[in-house]
Amino acid sequence: MIVNITKKLIICIGLTLLTQVGFAQDTKIGVINLEQALFNSDAARIVQEGLQQEFSADEERAQTLSEELIALQEKFQQDQAIMSEDEIRRMNSDAQDLQVQLQLIQERVQAALQERNQVFVEGMREELAAAVNDVVAEGGFDLVLNAQSVAYMAPVLDISARVTAKLNENSQADN
Repeated sequence: MIVNITKKLIICIGLTLLTQVGFAQDTKIGVINLEQALFNSDAARIVQEGLQQEFSADEERAQTLSEELIALQEKFQQDQAIMSEDEIRRMNSDAQDLQVQLQLIQERVQAALQERNQVFVEGMREELAAAVNDVVAEGGFDLVLNAQSVAYMAPVLDISARVTAKLNENSQADN
């Protein structure tokens, strides 16, 4: 009797697994990298161009400071043997000042970029969700996973480019 129950249980489990495998084979799965889809869009490129223009003066100043620092280091290497202690101290102080200025510019620009990117992401949240929903509906996807939570995926499952294209298409339709 126990053997019969065990056989019936094994058969039930086997049938359940077979139906689940059949369902899984019919399931259309997509994987998306939301950040990649959003930041590859035309809207992101426009924001990036604006940021480049906005921070071009800072970039030029940082480049100038870097060049001055390199020149100072080269001069130090060439003249170190004939320099007095006061000249060495002054040169080290000048180099530290240049490094501090360069670091302050970099930190200010980095903070501004992070803030602007966050504002962009927040502003595009609804458009991104709409684009994902459109791609899911058009592609007949049953399941869409976040690429950051997937250990492995075949490239054919990646729908990020489709979502970017839909974002671009929707933004053109809005204009």
